[in-house]
Amino acid sequence: MEADAVKRGGGKRKKPDKRLLDLFDQLAPGQQDKLIAFAEFLSVRTSRAGNGKPAAIPRPARETVTKAIRRLVQSYPMLDRRQLMAEASQCMAQHALEGRAASEVINDLEAVFARHSQMGKGKGKREKEA
Repeated sequence: MEADAVKRGGGKRKKPDKRLLDLFDQLAPGQQDKLIAFAEFLSVRTSRAGNGKPAAIPRPARETVTKAIRRLVQSYPMLDRRQLMAEASQCMAQHALEGRAASEVINDLEAVFARHSQMGKGKGKREKEA
């Protein structure tokens, strides 16, 4: 009978935050970390994709090229990754195959993402003017 009340929206219904905490408590520590990382990702993506502005995720002092790409993808959720793939892959190859310094490659990657972001803004303005 209580289950019927819950289905109809009455009775002892769990709040979403309580349900999430209950599920979180059932997970192993490694899975909890993954859930937190995913929630942070969704939070950044949701908050930044709506206004079209990049997130201000600071660059760590010692960052790998792979982690920089992840950071930049989170910073620029509004960009289409497929359009960035060729240039990002080229930068990664310069580091991995040619031995180019990570800091230089990361500088280039930041410029690539920023340029694509600016191109997207200009495209949106032109579409509005047309």
